[in-house]
Amino acid sequence: MPSETPAPRRVKSKYQPTPVIGFAARKAATDILGRVIRGGRPLDLEIDPESGHPSMRAMIVKDRALVRALLGTALRRRGQIAMVLEELLERPIPEKTGRIDDILHIAVAQILFMDVPDHAAVTIAVSITEQDRRGRPYKGLVNGVLRRIAREKDDLLRRFDRPELAAPSWLFDSWTAAYGPEEAHAIAAMHLLEPNLDLSVKSDPQGWADKLGGFVVGKHTVRLTAHSGRIEKLEGFGNGEWWVQDVAASLPARLLGDISGKRVGDLCAAPGGKTCQLAAFGAHVTAIDISASRLKRVSQNLGRLGLEASVVAADLRYFTPDEPYDAILLDAPCSATGTIRRHPDVAWSKTPVDIEVLAAIQADMLDRAFTWLKPGGTMVFCTCSMEPQEGERQIADFLARTPAALRIPIAIEEVGGIEGIVTADGDLRTLPNRLPREPREAGGMDAFFAARIRRVDG
Repeated sequence: MPSETPAPRRVKSKYQPTPVIGFAARKAATDILGRVIRGGRPLDLEIDPESGHPSMRAMIVKDRALVRALLGTALRRRGQIAMVLEELLERPIPEKTGRIDDILHIAVAQILFMDVPDHAAVTIAVSITEQDRRGRPYKGLVNGVLRRIAREKDDLLRRFDRPELAAPSWLFDSWTAAYGPEEAHAIAAMHLLEPNLDLSVKSDPQGWADKLGGFVVGKHTVRLTAHSGRIEKLEGFGNGEWWVQDVAASLPARLLGDISGKRVGDLCAAPGGKTCQLAAFGAHVTAIDISASRLKRVSQNLGRLGLEASVVAADLRYFTPDEPYDAILLDAPCSATGTIRRHPDVAWSKTPVDIEVLAAIQADMLDRAFTWLKPGGTMVFCTCSMEPQEGERQIADFLARTPAALRIPIAIEEVGGIEGIVTADGDLRTLPNRLPREPREAGGMDAFFAARIRRVDG
């Protein structure tokens, strides 16, 4: 009987991946960080479990949460991490794609700012480097610099624990010029904290605060500080009792006053929180946005909440309403620097040129939208930006060139009695460090600017 030929023996590749607990989540975070920083992809789109990065769609809920935590920390602390690496690396890393930089940032975020064993952060970072064709030559460098950071972490934290590093220098300097050094530092310090979950409720804010274990801010908003898990699982979501909306974002729509039965244009409406407010106030709302895909979510939220509005996908530059509006809410496209605590990638994705371009777009929209008001009608212009070019300066220029426009000052009672958010000119100006509370993490709000204008020509 002929002898059996032995099966060929598999030779294990030198770089064949070995399963490591936590590897997939950290690799996904590294991949996404590169797409956000160098690819210009919004973080929210990348981490969406349904339409985001492929690795997020394949993960279990627990791993997705870890990815979000890694990215949030790495982006909030990006300036500090960059300064630490600049000091400890003898020379810039010559690898051109930024891959090693991404690996290091995710690892350093864990070592310095997260409750993760140092050895786990180092080991997995080295494994990711080894299994990456571009990164492999830098395996020793990654190992050495991370181990040194782990040894010297207390000293590094002491020397680089500076809030001003939470944003690029040009952006922090703009806040300093606009609000003063003390305010700028307080703003940056709030950006280092995880955001709260704010809910706009149809009715009975205190009752819903009691049910959900939160508290009421600004008279109409329920704030949850210890929420984890899927929002859809919270009581009241399924039967449309509330929607997610930062307390600051909820204020501009209230400035239109009693709009029950009135024809209201909600311009640049997506993602739709203000559309829901206007509809809940009893207005006949036309929600207009350039993005048809984002408007689908607006329609879904309106349906869940049992509210009605006409939804129109259109470019405002070429849109003309069939008849004038009684009131208009123009939530103009902006740099979104007022939402950095909630969207930490914004600090690193915007440039001074972006501010200039967006300010020009806002000016065009203001001029065009104002002509759609009935005489005596009211328009609220707002942006979620901290930059004066997109707020105070923008509205001052508009009023100077528009004789038929009259500013209607805002009273503190109209904004829930929240102190320090109405300017001397009577406009709304919220900042991340407003609405202080103990513990500090439970306070704060997004930064918004809003001005109320009436058309006074005949």
